Amino acid sequence: MTKNQILIYDTTLRDGTQGEQVTFSAEEKLRIAKRLDDVHFHYIEGGWPGSNPKDMRFFEMAKTVKFKNAKLTAFSSTRKPHVRPETCPNLKALIRAETPAVAIFGKTWDLHVTDILKISLEENLSMISDSIAYLKSTGKEVLFDAEHFFDGFKHNPRYAVRVVKAALKAGADRIVYCDTNGGTMPHEIAEIVKRISTAVPVEQAGIHVHNDCGLAVANSIVAVREGIKMVQGTVNGYGERCGNADLISLIGNLQIKMKMNCLPAQSIQQLTNLSLFISDVANIPPLMSRPFVGRSAFAHKGGVHVSAVAKNSLAYEHMQPELVGNSRRVLVSDMAGKSNISYKARVLGIDLDKKNALDKVVHQVKLMEDKGYQFDAADGSLSVLMKKAIGEFVEPFNLECFSVVTSRTLDNPCLSQATIKISVEGEEELTAAEGNGPVNALDHALRKALTKFYPQIKEMHLVDFKVRTLEGSEGTAAGVRVLLDSTDGSELWSTTGVSENIIEASWQALIDSIEYKLSKDKKKR
Repeated sequence: MTKNQILIYDTTLRDGTQGEQVTFSAEEKLRIAKRLDDVHFHYIEGGWPGSNPKDMRFFEMAKTVKFKNAKLTAFSSTRKPHVRPETCPNLKALIRAETPAVAIFGKTWDLHVTDILKISLEENLSMISDSIAYLKSTGKEVLFDAEHFFDGFKHNPRYAVRVVKAALKAGADRIVYCDTNGGTMPHEIAEIVKRISTAVPVEQAGIHVHNDCGLAVANSIVAVREGIKMVQGTVNGYGERCGNADLISLIGNLQIKMKMNCLPAQSIQQLTNLSLFISDVANIPPLMSRPFVGRSAFAHKGGVHVSAVAKNSLAYEHMQPELVGNSRRVLVSDMAGKSNISYKARVLGIDLDKKNALDKVVHQVKLMEDKGYQFDAADGSLSVLMKKAIGEFVEPFNLECFSVVTSRTLDNPCLSQATIKISVEGEEELTAAEGNGPVNALDHALRKALTKFYPQIKEMHLVDFKVRTLEGSEGTAAGVRVLLDSTDGSELWSTTGVSENIIEASWQALIDSIEYKLSKDKKKR
């Protein structure tokens, strides 16, 4: 390991799934593990094989996969109190997982030993030592997660030091200091890591922190500055309560800002796609403002900002977005002047100046935003609008008619059926589909009808659906704005629609989404 090498330990598949709304099937976990291996993460913590059937099935499936870059790691607790390690179900499950590395956690805070486990401090030390020694005897690389280490050190430093010394003496390959409650300040992390380095060499230490004070990334960085060589976290910061350290932000800061060696350069360029991939599998909308990789991370709206960025991007950007696979975005709204529209057109690959359409598009955008449209978050709709303005857009289909009926049954209180009739170059297609609600049914029916003519429609699906009321004083008769996020696995785009009828507004956004996808693919060809 080189001097500046920082080992990346991912626990998205275990600690990440402890977050609300985050769940993965065994098959999804395997897909994610393969992707993390492709990105050259060093360790992938797959789960707790002794805790549930799903994780046990994941490890069984993982035995058939050859990981090229990462060490698959199984997680568990130490042996149970007053039980021999070779008979402990937790440790036996770790062995059956057949991973090259294992991670076990043990109590470092005496409060947890006496008040929660209700055992003696000496028995806790024996549980840690026995478990590590037994796992080492089976040929495993063993990481010891010193749970609640920083709280334990602050309340009883002598016992916390005894715990990590016992783990090290038993043969642990790495001691991972955990800020399990996420309440430790950066200056405290730095001071405690420095003090404990007299007992545990920093080269053998790792850091695992939670984000309850919004400091998980900062706390990980200060630990690295004190010499720690392994950082643990999750992609997108998923995890219990407020989450874990976000490995995306952590890698971006360590490698790009601090010149540490975390991953190969080609892997750094995949960070945006990795973040989107994990969001997609988790079925959680991507956070627009996520540092480094969010859609808004390099987005500019104010005319002064856009004018400056067009001359020199360093004026309002801390780095080149392409380094992490992201891209610069100029947002278009009624605040925008010609510079915003012109810049945005160039980014989208549309030449408005050549067609003398710049004034036309600026005027149309301002009129539409006055009616409630919002283009600063709807690049897909803006692209379609611009292409239509310069005559470079051919309507891929014509709508003949559609109808949507929603019925309530005992089994499904919101079952909807949509019937749609379209025509493509004179050929008509009539089809129907069901969905959970009218918009979902309409989406299914439209894509079902179009797939015959445009097979690539199968690649795309909706990621998020948002509805905003434009004027609350009208009650249920108020106009609404619909914003759809769609993806085809390689790109994420947004489209918008506005109407007093939510079905019509949704239809507009849905049509723009499909038209954007088809025009994008046509350009590639």
